[in-house]
Amino acid sequence: MNTKNAGFNSKLIHSGAMHDEKLSAVSPIYQTSTFSFKNADHGAACFAGEDDGYIYTRIANPNVRELENAVAELENGFDGIATSSGMAAVNIVYLGLLGAGDHMVSHNAVYGPSRGVMETLYPKFKVESTYVDATNAQEVRDAIQPNTKVLYIETPANPTIGITDLKEMVAIAKEHNLKLVVDNTFCSPYLQKPLDFGADIVLHSMTKFINGHADIVAGIVITKTEEDYKNIRNVMVNVGCNMDPHQAWLTRRGLKTLGIRIDRAQESAQKVAEYLEAHDKIEWVKYPGLKSHPQYELGKAQMNGPGSMISFEVKGGVKSGKVVMDNVHLALLAVSLGGVETLIQHPASMTHSKLSDEKQLSGGITKGLVRLAVGIEDVEDIIADLDQALAMI
Repeated sequence: MNTKNAGFNSKLIHSGAMHDEKLSAVSPIYQTSTFSFKNADHGAACFAGEDDGYIYTRIANPNVRELENAVAELENGFDGIATSSGMAAVNIVYLGLLGAGDHMVSHNAVYGPSRGVMETLYPKFKVESTYVDATNAQEVRDAIQPNTKVLYIETPANPTIGITDLKEMVAIAKEHNLKLVVDNTFCSPYLQKPLDFGADIVLHSMTKFINGHADIVAGIVITKTEEDYKNIRNVMVNVGCNMDPHQAWLTRRGLKTLGIRIDRAQESAQKVAEYLEAHDKIEWVKYPGLKSHPQYELGKAQMNGPGSMISFEVKGGVKSGKVVMDNVHLALLAVSLGGVETLIQHPASMTHSKLSDEKQLSGGITKGLVRLAVGIEDVEDIIADLDQALAMI
């Protein structure tokens, strides 16, 4: 099926399809490390790139290619590079775009490990980085140096739910000849397509919304150009952080329900956010669907929906937050997101614990901040669970 002009949910199901023509299998798994050649000439042609036959799963695999093609089409990109984890996706972008003496500007509330690995590992290779509030375009401009090569943002940010203006970032990147990289994990291509705004590269932790079932770890990089694609794919192949075929098959299966899962989760998240905002034990709530969100209008302009991620602070700080997290029964105390289950966690002591107190606060990560990833359970049950936990304070 040619899915170029199909609707988004049709693309979710049919894009990238690589059906087994011999067996007519609708959803085959190519669980193999290596592929045989028809003859010596065929093998030589495959290695020379003159034939698109498969060689070795570290390089490419039919299940992995189907997933890469599907997500690339959903993001309107040139092609995708699937990886063994979200952090593998982050690192092949870093390795592909940055070298000794280069500098990167990023959001101070970016995913903790994305910042942590840049600040602890890459200085060994003479790569520098600066972190600012990317929701403030002037702070981004002020952080750019003569050796800056990459502008790396995440919107909405994890876990502050701050929204960065993609059009502004594209303008800044073009003005300074930078590669604009956007972590689109919180939105998925269902709610936001950064490449359409002019970004160069998009990446995802497919562990989250794209897979959606908390049963695999995976990442993907989608590029706008063939040049960036070849560069970053070469890094992935050489580093060896490829996906496993079964891992890819599970992720492709989960991708098929992305639209209906997000529709359900964000519908519930809106009701949960409104409930929390009205609760007398809640200090503040950050959710793109609330008019109180500082970038509410921007969110409506560049996102196709507010998503299902909520951050809030309970009155009484860390102590009260712990009471809530220790007394929920339906929500799970876990650090991931984007699955069918509702999850709750404390970023300052969990996902962003490797950052110093100073760096946490500069990124808006207060000690009392609680992050809630709303799932697809009945919303009445989610609210009742939070209500009984808040009553324990």
